[in-house]
Amino acid sequence: MLFRMYSRWTERAGFTCEIQDLQDGDEAGLSRAILRIVGKNAYGYCKAERGVHRLVRISPFDSNKRRHTSFCSVDVIAEIEEDLDIEIRDEDLRVDTYRSSGKGGQHVNKTDSAVRLTHLPTGLVVACQNERSQIKNKETAMKTLKSRIFELKEDEKRSEMERFYGEKGAIGWGNQIRSYVFQPYQMVKDLRTGVETSNVQGVMDGDINAFIHAWLRAGGPKVRANAQSGHSSED
Repeated sequence: MLFRMYSRWTERAGFTCEIQDLQDGDEAGLSRAILRIVGKNAYGYCKAERGVHRLVRISPFDSNKRRHTSFCSVDVIAEIEEDLDIEIRDEDLRVDTYRSSGKGGQHVNKTDSAVRLTHLPTGLVVACQNERSQIKNKETAMKTLKSRIFELKEDEKRSEMERFYGEKGAIGWGNQIRSYVFQPYQMVKDLRTGVETSNVQGVMDGDINAFIHAWLRAGGPKVRANAQSGHSSED
């Protein structure tokens, strides 16, 4: 049901949704689905859905028509572009030249061919004195600096992702971020922000922007932890 909900939501948002993996459940439904969603600010919106979702309904697979509660965990991971181009502005760069102390003969030692680059926004410092030419040393240092800036950004992404994973919680009671109740009444409630609606069918058809926007306005990840201590009364 969540697979259908998110598929409909991407259509509404004008995003491209690619199915990368689907695994059927043991008896019915899906046990896992992996979607690749592409569009402007797609990750920013999608990460609002990360967490445990709780569904309460009369199971169509139960001949006794009993009410069932099930849980689904949603993960959102940003796709990394390997060919990411790092732009370094001139005003963010300090270039120092100095006399090389390494090997290379008299020319290397007697001219200011060594180059030290300092990236002012991050404080990263890279030096190169391997080449005889100052121009070549600067080119080599610039490549190294870009690599270090890229790795720094990746470290920041990993730290943020680890924080999200640590806050998601186990799949079960007390950890849900949102409840979808079909029986004995109809209600969808986001436990992080308090946003709720009785239009369950509309939500299942992809109308979830109210929940996403409320989460973003409330500060995003900092309100995620509230869901872990929130216990829904819809049961």
